Amino acid sequence: MDDANRTTLEAVPDAAHYRFHPLLDPEELQNDEVSVPELLDRARGVLDSFDGSVDAVVGYWDFPVSTMIPLLAEEYGTRSTSLESVVKCEHKYWSRLEQQKVIDELPRFGQVDLQAAHPEPPEGVSFPMWVKPALASSSELAYGVADLAEFRTAVGKIREGIARLGRPFAYILDQIELPPRVAEVGGMVCLAEEKMTGLQVAVEGYVHRGAVTVYGVLDSVNYPDTPSFLRHQYPSRLPEPVQERLAAASERVIRQIGMDAATFSIEFFYDPGKDEIKLLEINPRHSQSHAELFDYVDGVPNHHCMLALAFGRDPALPHRAGPYLCAAKWYHRWFTDGVARRVPSAEEITRVEEEIPGVRIDVVPDEGQRLRNLTQQDSYSYEIAHIYTGGADENELREKYDRAVAALGLHGTAPAGSGSRVPEEPGEPEAPEEAVRPA
Repeated sequence: MDDANRTTLEAVPDAAHYRFHPLLDPEELQNDEVSVPELLDRARGVLDSFDGSVDAVVGYWDFPVSTMIPLLAEEYGTRSTSLESVVKCEHKYWSRLEQQKVIDELPRFGQVDLQAAHPEPPEGVSFPMWVKPALASSSELAYGVADLAEFRTAVGKIREGIARLGRPFAYILDQIELPPRVAEVGGMVCLAEEKMTGLQVAVEGYVHRGAVTVYGVLDSVNYPDTPSFLRHQYPSRLPEPVQERLAAASERVIRQIGMDAATFSIEFFYDPGKDEIKLLEINPRHSQSHAELFDYVDGVPNHHCMLALAFGRDPALPHRAGPYLCAAKWYHRWFTDGVARRVPSAEEITRVEEEIPGVRIDVVPDEGQRLRNLTQQDSYSYEIAHIYTGGADENELREKYDRAVAALGLHGTAPAGSGSRVPEEPGEPEAPEEAVRPA
C-alpha cells in the first residue's frame, strides 16, 4: 500500500466494510535487486502475526507484487489468478508467443542474443524498433533504436542492467512448468520488436468466473517526439467501432492466457491512417494510475474491481455516474538529471487542491533527492509530479493542469549544459518556468 492510493482505496463502494492493512513497504519492493524468497518470508511474517482473518491479499504494482499475490493466495486460501497466467503477461517474450496464437494485431518480434560480441537484430525485424528485457516496469531499460549503432548501444545498457529484475524473476519461473521455448531463454532474455505508430490507448477490464469484461478505454498522450507519457485521458476519444475492436482483441488474448479472478490493463496502438491496431503489452493488474480518472468520470475508482474480485464478487461497475465528463492524469516531467531543491509541503498541496476543484496532486521526489535515484522511471525522463484533473472537456483539463503546475512551485537544479528544456504538447500553453527550472 502507498499513501497516494490510500485515499482512493477508501473511496470504493463498501469501503466501510473493509479494513486495509499494508503488507510490505513500497520501497523494499522496488529498490535495487529484490529477493523474492526474502520478500515472501517478510509477507508471511506479517500475515502470520495478524490476529484477525486474512480475507484477501491484493496489489496494483508490477513485479514482484504481481507474482507474489498468487503465491500467497495459494498458501493462505485467498482468491487470485494463477501464477502461470501472470507470468504469461509479464514475460514479454512468452506473452508475444501466446498472443500470436489468437491475434494478428502485434508487431514482428524476436529474441536478441545478449552475449554476442556484435549483437544483430532478429531476422525479419526491421528498424526502427524497440529493444527491451523480458521483464521491466515503467519502461525501464526499454530503448527505441533507429539503426544498428543505436541497437548495439541499447543492448549494451540492457546487458548491464537486466539482472536487477531478471535474477529475481528466475525464481518465479522456477515455480511453474515452462514450455520448452521459454525454458530455453529463461528470465534474462532480451527481445526486439518493430516500432508501432499511431495513437496509444489502454484497455482496462477484468475476468470473473471465466467471463471477460472490458469497462474502459483510455487515451495515452506522449510529450512530442518522446516516448514519455504526458497524460492519460478518460474516456477515449477514439470512434466506438475502434474501441469495440480493441475490446475484442483484448478478450481473445486474456482467454488464451487463462486469467481469472483478476483485473488487466492492455496497451495498444491505433494507426488512424491504416485503420490498424497493434498490441503493445499486457499488464496482469489494473492501472492504479487510472483509479482517480474512473472515480471522476464513472463515480467509482477501478480499485473496486480488484477488491470485488478478491471477495468473489462481480464488480458490476457503474458508468458515467461521476461528477465530471472527462478526466486526465498528467505527468509533469524533467528531461534530464537534477536535484529537487524545492518540493511543496503537504499543506501547500492541500491548498492548491482546494483552490482548484477537480485536482489531485502527488509529488514524486523528496526535497533534495537526485532524480536519477528515483525508481520506476522510463529511460528518457523523470517524473516530478502526477496531477489528476477532472472537467467538462479537454480544455478544462489542460487549464486546471497549467494552474496546478504554476501553483506548485517545484524547483530543481540541473547540471550545466544538460539541455533541460521539457518539450511541450503542440497547441498547449508554455509550462510556467517556475514549475521545474534550472538554477
